[in-house]
Amino acid sequence: MSLKSFHIVFVTFTFLLSAFFAAWAFGFAEERSAFVPFVGWCGVAGLFLSPLYGVYFWKKASKIYL
Repeated sequence: MSLKSFHIVFVTFTFLLSAFFAAWAFGFAEERSAFVPFVGWCGVAGLFLSPLYGVYFWKKASKIYL
């Protein structure tokens, strides 16, 4: 597996992990401390930022021949 494809897999994993954190914090967490909403909002931020970064990386990496 090349470094480029590993990076795309890692960004995809980050997106899925962010979705899990957001779903857990806002839907399934039994304990409601101050930390749980923070984790949820970090998950929401990851849902928006990781695809943006993935597109940015894909465009930049397509110009580089590795």
